[in-house]
Amino acid sequence: MPAFLLIVITLVAFYFAYKFYSRYLAEKVYRLDPNFVTPAHAMRDGVDFVPTHKHVLLGHHFTSVAGAAPIVGPAIAVYWGWLPALTWVVLGTIFAAGVHDFGSIVVSARNRGQNIGTLSGKVVSARASTLFLLIIFFLLTLVNAVFGVVMAILFESNPGAVIPALIVIPIAVFIGQWAYRMGRSIVIPSILGLLLLYVAIPVGQAYPIYVDGLAEAVGLSVRTTWIILIFAYTWIASRLPVWVLLQPRDYINGQQLIVALVVIFLGVLIGWDTISAPAVNEVAPNSPHWFPYLFITVACGAISGFHSLVASGTTSKQLGNETEARFVGYGGALGEGALALAAILACTAGLGAAGDWNTAYADFGAASGGALGHFVNGTGHFLSNLGIPATLGATFAAVVVITFAGTTMDTGVRLQRYILEEISELAGIKSLVGRVNLLTTLAVLIPLGLALVPGGDSAGGKGFAFGRLWTLFGTTNQLTAGLALSIIGVWLLARNRNPLAALIPLVFLLFMTTWALLLNLGDFFAKGDWLLLVMDAAIFVLAAWLAVEAFTAFNRERRNPSAAAEES
Repeated sequence: MPAFLLIVITLVAFYFAYKFYSRYLAEKVYRLDPNFVTPAHAMRDGVDFVPTHKHVLLGHHFTSVAGAAPIVGPAIAVYWGWLPALTWVVLGTIFAAGVHDFGSIVVSARNRGQNIGTLSGKVVSARASTLFLLIIFFLLTLVNAVFGVVMAILFESNPGAVIPALIVIPIAVFIGQWAYRMGRSIVIPSILGLLLLYVAIPVGQAYPIYVDGLAEAVGLSVRTTWIILIFAYTWIASRLPVWVLLQPRDYINGQQLIVALVVIFLGVLIGWDTISAPAVNEVAPNSPHWFPYLFITVACGAISGFHSLVASGTTSKQLGNETEARFVGYGGALGEGALALAAILACTAGLGAAGDWNTAYADFGAASGGALGHFVNGTGHFLSNLGIPATLGATFAAVVVITFAGTTMDTGVRLQRYILEEISELAGIKSLVGRVNLLTTLAVLIPLGLALVPGGDSAGGKGFAFGRLWTLFGTTNQLTAGLALSIIGVWLLARNRNPLAALIPLVFLLFMTTWALLLNLGDFFAKGDWLLLVMDAAIFVLAAWLAVEAFTAFNRERRNPSAAAEES
């Protein structure tokens, strides 16, 4: 099948979803009010609460939630065949992710920009808040650990991507000063910044950066050295006001997404590449079945609980007008879906003949361990159709993943700091409350420790991040999405609105993720994987308890809606 036909079908579906379904959500379900004073204005502090133009905010929201997940997840999931992977991406994006991301922004904005964990205490119960905060803590730890390893793998295997990934930092800082200190438009400088980033790609190829000498001097592996350097950078980045680095870099990355999708889709059209992978693959013996594992492997790109943390943790604090939540939330979800589509194409049409695909996806370990490489090489092939050398195209793809993952880690550590402070307040640990530097250090050291856990030779030699950690990340991530939908559903019921848009994907996700958690428990026990066994069991207990709290709240509101007044 020509790969370009999948692009047309998917993008047409996304267009009609935004035009009609997101409008229905905005007008009938969430009932957006253009006169509502958002927290960005009411609580403006110039650091976290900053009214932001919707296009800049979309860039921040998208690149914060995207990271490597909408690439890695689909790149692994095509192991079960391109048809189930693409079907879940399309349907999950339209009917689950859009509702989830959009709703998380609205509910948070209506509650003074509070994060989704705190909102669970207000909407569901006081116990629910504590339970949800603990689940979020686990999720953020997994997100930051996984993405730190992802970036380290790419820096180690693509040293030519180091200079382009670094050059975007001073460019973003300059743009931040230009826009927020001098009050000037960000559009032209960001375009120039993007061009400088692309100029730096061949420079990076000519002058690759290696840390082998440093690694040898300190007695560490190259990958471990990169992981430590990445987390050290993240500590600094997460302490800066959002307008200094996070927002302008997000805007550049938002434009980079558009460029990446255009060149990938154009490369598919010019080369008229065909899908080399089977629609439904006959997997190797002892491989996990696509049901339910497909729905936790494809996290971002279909629906992701991490999105609710960003939507309620940073995006809602920068929302200039409530009506823009549709553009940022639902539009950002569609952008994720488009990126997931690009990943599926790169790993099915970009790898060449069917024999090449069968070798790359010989078993689930090869699929998991080689996911990033398959995307990078497949994208390099698409760019070669446009006359760009495949090696240069591969570096371009690596830079896209690295810059997205870096932004996600910046946001993730920032959110982890907020969560740790709230947990400290609940636990009465006064020595941590208000200690921003100490909280940031803890928010970095905890996932750093997890990222440094040895992974052996599993998952194609890629170690812990893909051999074992990704599975638990996927279940926790999707479970968090289901729990966020429960909060949105209860919030809607309390206002006598139809909650079915949130309840249908909620039931589906809770079923799939609970099933996967139970399967993981057996797998971790059989392999003697005690660290992940304990984490999986703790997450399962917290989730089950929180599900009971949410079900009780649903019944309460169904029988006697509180009809709470809209927050002001």
